[in-house]
Amino acid sequence: MMGQSNLGHTCVVGLGWGDEGKGKIVDLLCADYDVVVRYNGGANAGHTVCVGGEKFALHLLPSGVLHEDTWAVIGPGVVVDPLKLLEEIDGLAERGISVDRLRISDRAHVVLEYHKLEDRLSELAASDEAQIGTTARGIGPCYSDKMQRGTAVRMCDLLRSDRLGEQLAEIVRFKKAYLAGAYGQDVGLDAEELTAVMLVAAERLRGYVCDTTSFLHERMAAGDRILFEGANGTLLDVNHGTYPFVTSSQVTSAGVAGGAGVPSSAVQHVVGVIKAYATRVGRGPFATELDNAMGEAIRQKGHEFGTTTGRPRRCGWFDAVATRYSVRLNGATELAMMHLDTLSGFEEVGVCTGYRIDGKVCDTFPAIAEDFERIEPVFEMLPGWMEDVSGIDTMEKLPENTRNYLKRVATLVGAPVTIASVGPDRTQTIFGETCAFSDRSSPARISTASP
Repeated sequence: MMGQSNLGHTCVVGLGWGDEGKGKIVDLLCADYDVVVRYNGGANAGHTVCVGGEKFALHLLPSGVLHEDTWAVIGPGVVVDPLKLLEEIDGLAERGISVDRLRISDRAHVVLEYHKLEDRLSELAASDEAQIGTTARGIGPCYSDKMQRGTAVRMCDLLRSDRLGEQLAEIVRFKKAYLAGAYGQDVGLDAEELTAVMLVAAERLRGYVCDTTSFLHERMAAGDRILFEGANGTLLDVNHGTYPFVTSSQVTSAGVAGGAGVPSSAVQHVVGVIKAYATRVGRGPFATELDNAMGEAIRQKGHEFGTTTGRPRRCGWFDAVATRYSVRLNGATELAMMHLDTLSGFEEVGVCTGYRIDGKVCDTFPAIAEDFERIEPVFEMLPGWMEDVSGIDTMEKLPENTRNYLKRVATLVGAPVTIASVGPDRTQTIFGETCAFSDRSSPARISTASP
């Protein structure tokens, strides 16, 4: 362990529609933890960590994999694309970074080629209004098979070379008939070819696969501290998000129990990650969206393009109603606000304090996606800051208007902002005096093989 902390186990979770900057926060906090665990989602996630000006884009691997002394665990709640995972492992190896301390749950479900085919075909078949805006990485269909059970493949199945071919042959027969009937297309799936590819991938991954649930309980019994890394964002949670424009997993801190295999009571601290403004990729409700020159200015200045897909993100003012909803769902104990530097130079910055629906102002988050079309956001415009904040290293040195913005957001959402990011690099992060974490004067140490 590289740091000291008075905290027990912690969860880092996004409070928006993803892309909040969780990867950077997890990477920094790893210095205080022995194990970092991904507990939901799949290769549809995109966590970017910037070290010394060099970017690391992680999709399936936990952000802690960049730390040579930290165990990185992919839990049973994650859906694993073996080929994408190996691509990611090989990409890090080319940059001199080893993943020897990676562990993958034998209970994690496997994303296969037919899942990605189904993802693409279902989106193409839907009307413009019904399209979800999927990343087409096969995540939803894989989770669907997980619940269907008979058509599911887990990592432990992948390692059973004597039975995998027979299992995949039966599933492929079903999938070909299903996809042809549902979408009128012969997808040309070849069970033998798929089996051969998966057997090669399985052998390469075999050394990483284990019962991660038992592993985590052993580490906790030994006194190790665990950092749980959520993928996507709370407003995309399958239970609580802007349904049906959501992901297929439990994103919130409550997902740790099922997605990692530890009791919810083990998580003693929840860091909610937010942006200084709001963004969303793909379709779905977005009450504070700025579909105008201001929104484009934020997009360009914040480089708001998806890590996974490269798609331009929709941008808008900070939504305190949605964030307060997410804070409550997750039990967030403190907040990390990202992209403060992006808002430098704006004369005013907006915060949505309520939703006006049919002439009445409410402060609750609607369950029905169509209801968002009737929302008129109630904005409170605050004085902006013209100063460049990218080199500031303490909260006290931030411009007065910036500090006032942080205080106003904290009051509206019901949790303190104790961490502020003023740039993409590790060193461009401010930890306030009230932050629960230890002295962060030195950035967390990355693997010695990297820059």
